[in-house]
Amino acid sequence: MGMGKAGFYYPGADRLLHPPPLLSLLVLITFSSRVQIGECQVQTPQCRIQKCTTDFVSLTSHLNPSLDGFDTEFCKALRAYSACTQRTAKSCRGNLVFHSAMLGISDLMSQRNCSKDGPTSSTHPEATVEPCNYHSRRHGPRAADHPRPTYLFCGLFGDPHLRTFKDHFQTCKVEGAWPLIDNNYLSVQVTNVPVVAGSSATATNKITIIFKPYQDCTDQKVYQAVTDDLPAAFVDGTVSGGDSDARSLWIVEKAPGRHVEIHAGYIGVTVIVRQLGRYLTLAVRMPEELAAAYDETQDLQLCMNGCPTAERIDRDGHLPLPVLGLQQPGLQHQQQQQQQQQQHPRPSPGHVTARGGFTPETAMAKCREQLEVKDIYFHSCVFDLLTTGDVNFTSAAYNALKDMETLHPKRERWHIFPRANSGPIPAPLPSHLLLLLFLVAILL
Repeated sequence: MGMGKAGFYYPGADRLLHPPPLLSLLVLITFSSRVQIGECQVQTPQCRIQKCTTDFVSLTSHLNPSLDGFDTEFCKALRAYSACTQRTAKSCRGNLVFHSAMLGISDLMSQRNCSKDGPTSSTHPEATVEPCNYHSRRHGPRAADHPRPTYLFCGLFGDPHLRTFKDHFQTCKVEGAWPLIDNNYLSVQVTNVPVVAGSSATATNKITIIFKPYQDCTDQKVYQAVTDDLPAAFVDGTVSGGDSDARSLWIVEKAPGRHVEIHAGYIGVTVIVRQLGRYLTLAVRMPEELAAAYDETQDLQLCMNGCPTAERIDRDGHLPLPVLGLQQPGLQHQQQQQQQQQQHPRPSPGHVTARGGFTPETAMAKCREQLEVKDIYFHSCVFDLLTTGDVNFTSAAYNALKDMETLHPKRERWHIFPRANSGPIPAPLPSHLLLLLFLVAILL
C-alpha cells in the first residue's frame, strides 16, 4: 500500500513526478503572479484572474473532503470561480493563466459532478451570513475584520494515549472521570477504568459530550456513549439541534454501534467517537478561538493542558518498559531489563513475554500490519499489546491515526516521533507551497 496509510504520503502523490494536465494548470494558476512570458507579465492590471483564484482558495481552504457537505460547498465555490472568470474574460483575452483557469474549472466541475447552474459562494459584502454556520460567520461580509480561524485537534485512544491541542503526546493513568474539554461552547468528559490487574494503565469506557446553548442555533444537547452502547442520537432521542434545515448540529452514524460522527456547524466542531473492542476512542477538531474561551475555574482540561504530572505513565514522551527498550537500545536497555527481571523473574531473560503471549518483536510485527510508520501511534500500539495482550488496541491505534488525518488541520504535524528517534523539527512550509499543496489535495 505504500506510506499512504500512515501520513505524509497521500494516494496519488507519485503522480507529481508526471503531473496530469489539470495539475499543471493549477500549478500555473497558483504561481500566476510570478509567471512571465518573454518580457511581459502574464498578469496584467486589467485581468483579474489572480483575484478570482485567490477568492476560490479562500472559499474552499476550510473545507474537508472527508466530511459531509464538502461536495455541495465545493461546487458552490467552483460556480463562483467560474462566474468570476466570466466577468473578467474580456480583459483577460489571450492571457494564458486565464485560459488555464477556465480549463481547470471545467475539469474540476466534471470530476465533482457539479452542475453549471445552482447556488454560488460569495465574497461580496452583500452576501447573506448564516448565523448558525461558523464558517459562514467567519467568511461572510465582515470576514476581513477577523483573521482566518486556526483549528486544533485532540485525540484519546488506547491505554489511554492523549494527543493534546498543542500536539503533545502523553500516556496517562487518569482513572475515573476527567474533563478533556470544558469551555463556553463545549464540554467533553471521559471515564477511564483499569484494563488489567497489576497495571496502572486504563482505557475509556464512557464519553459524555455537552453542546451548550448557542443563540437560536441549538438548545443544550448531551451525547453519551458507553461500552456496547454507541447511540446515533442525543440522550433526549433527537438526532439534531435547532432548525434541522440550518444543520447547525447533527449526528451521523457511520457504522452501527461502532462509529459515530457529530458535526456542530454553528461552532465549527467535529467529533468522532468509536468503539473498538471493549473501549472507546475520541477525536475532536475545534477552532482555537472557541477552545480558548474559558475561565480559571475550567483550567483542568486534558486536551488543553495535558495530564497532571502525577497521572503520567510515559517519561517525557517515552513509554515505560518493556516498550522503552525498543526506543533506547544499548547498555541502558540492558540495565533496565536486568532491573525488571530482578523484580519480576522470567524464565527466559533474552525473550521477554508480556500478556497475551506477545514479545516486543511479535507486538511490533502485529502493529506493523496496520501502522507502517514507526511514529508514536505505532509505539502506543506496541505498548498496549504488551500491557494488555488485547489485539483490539491495534485497531484502536490505527483508527486513531486515521481520525487524526481526517481532522488535524496541519499535515506537516501529523507524525510525532519519540524524542530519541526524532530528527530536527522541519521548518514550516512557505505559504505559496501550502497553497500549491491545497490545490493538489483538492485535485487528487
